[in-house]
Amino acid sequence: MPWFVALALLVVPILEIYVIIQIGQVIGGWPTVGLLLVESALGAWIIKREGRRAWNALQSALQTGKMPGRELSDAALVLVGGTLLLTPGFVTDIFGFFFVLPFTRPIARRGLSAFLSRRLTTQLGSVNLTGFPPASGFDPGTRPTPPSDDVIQGEVIDPDQKK
Repeated sequence: MPWFVALALLVVPILEIYVIIQIGQVIGGWPTVGLLLVESALGAWIIKREGRRAWNALQSALQTGKMPGRELSDAALVLVGGTLLLTPGFVTDIFGFFFVLPFTRPIARRGLSAFLSRRLTTQLGSVNLTGFPPASGFDPGTRPTPPSDDVIQGEVIDPDQKK
């Protein structure tokens, strides 16, 4: 488990409790509980609506033969946002609404795309995808030269064939 996930699992609940206590001191205990319940109900309704939209867009893209990149990222953002919205607390709800609402999701999608491309570049940067063994001065961004039409004279020897 990466260190930032472990840190988030420790910090987020403490932050949520702190924010809930602070809001409870300002507006009172019962109004805070009511606000959390209303927020959860609104989040569940939005998740249902946006999840259905994302699913329909994904099915439509697959039926038309279009590569569903945007639709898959929207579905992933709705899934993560829905999980955050169903988690009790105000901080996770802010991020959940940011991922789920249709007018903020494009911003989250660009962030997700930038994160994934950076991550893939880091992971695949040292991988040789050309099929040729690495050589001194090898640049993975260059394309291999096509074979020439030169004919090399020789004899093929099959080691399995007995004389």
